[in-house]
Amino acid sequence: MFRIIRKKKLNASVTLMEFDAPFIAAKVKAGQFVIFRVDEQGERVPLTVADSDPERGTITLIFQVVGQSTMKLNALEEGDSITDLAGPLGMPTKLPEQAKKICIIGGGVGCAIAYPQAKSCFLQGMETDVIAGFRSKEIVILEEEFRKNCHELIICTDDGSYGKKGFVTDALKERIEQGNQYDAVIAIGPVPMMKFVCEVTKPYAIPTIVSLNPIMVDGTGMCGCCRVTVGGKIRYACVEGPDFDGHQVDFNELMHRNGTFHQREAECRLLAQADQL
Repeated sequence: MFRIIRKKKLNASVTLMEFDAPFIAAKVKAGQFVIFRVDEQGERVPLTVADSDPERGTITLIFQVVGQSTMKLNALEEGDSITDLAGPLGMPTKLPEQAKKICIIGGGVGCAIAYPQAKSCFLQGMETDVIAGFRSKEIVILEEEFRKNCHELIICTDDGSYGKKGFVTDALKERIEQGNQYDAVIAIGPVPMMKFVCEVTKPYAIPTIVSLNPIMVDGTGMCGCCRVTVGGKIRYACVEGPDFDGHQVDFNELMHRNGTFHQREAECRLLAQADQL
C-alpha cells in the first residue's frame, strides 16, 4: 500500500498528490514514469513522475481528472492509500552530449512532465528556457516551480488572459528567430502540440525530444499496446521510451491509436460520475 502524504488542487481538473514511495524515490530520474492502481479491481494507469524527494522517500504525481481511475484517485485524501505504484519504468531522458542551452515546452497538464525535465537541466547547469502553454489563466499550473528552476519562463495562453497570447509554437519560433541557439528542445503535452513543435524545429535541425503517451497496459514491454512508429520502425514506449526523436515519430498514427477507446472511456466516466452521486 502507498500512502498519500499530500494532496493539492492545482486547478479545477488537475490534482497534485505526493506519495510515500521510498524505493521509487531513490531511483527515479527525469522522464521516467510509474503505473498506479487505486485498488485491486482498478485499471493500470501510467503517470510520469513530476518530482521526487529521496531524503523524504516521496514521489509527486500530477494528474488530470478525466476518467474513471483518475476520478477514483482524486476522491482519496491525505492519509489514504492506493494498492499499487510500480516503477520507476521507462528510460530516463537522454540529452545530446555537451548540451548547454535547452528549451523545455509544456502544454496544459503536460507541464507536470515538463517540470522535472526543466528542474533536471537547470540543476545540471544548463541554460534552461521554459515555454508553458495553457488555454487560459485559470488553468495555469506550476508557475512558481518553473520560475525557480529555469532561466526564463514564457507563459502562453490561447485567449491572451495571461502571459503571451498565442501558442507555444509561436513563442518557440520567435525565440529561435531572435537568435537563441538551442542544443535541444523537449516538448511534452497534447500530441498535436508536440507534432507542431517538431515542425517548427525541423528546418533549424534542432534535436527535439518528445514524451509519448500511447495506450499502455503492463509497462514492461510484453503486451505491445504501447507500440509507436519511430523512423519507420515499431518501438515500445514503456521500455524504449517514453522519450523519442520527435522528427522521426509518426504522430498521425499515434493520434489514431490513442482514439481507439474514446467511446468506452466516455461510458466509464459516466459510470464513475454516477457512483459519486
